[in-house]
Amino acid sequence: MSSQGFGRDGDPFPVGTRVTVVQDRSWAGPWSQEFQGEIDGLEAPELLAHPMAEEGELVYWVAFDEPQYDSDGAGPYRKAQVWGRYLKRAEDS
Repeated sequence: MSSQGFGRDGDPFPVGTRVTVVQDRSWAGPWSQEFQGEIDGLEAPELLAHPMAEEGELVYWVAFDEPQYDSDGAGPYRKAQVWGRYLKRAEDS
């Protein structure tokens, strides 16, 4: 199982967890910058169904502290689904 998008205990991030949304190290995305947010309770985290997903990777709804633009310039978004690999606990950043 992937360690991306899980807390230190190996469980999914619970609602209300403060996170930093990070950029991918191999390209300037998927967001235009790194920023803070909070795991939102709109829907429970779910397994990411995408050909590029890592085994066991989750996708979360994240409410952003401030509206954000994606790497294509679309937005501003106040909340979005974010792949687990782009999330770190805010205190770990």
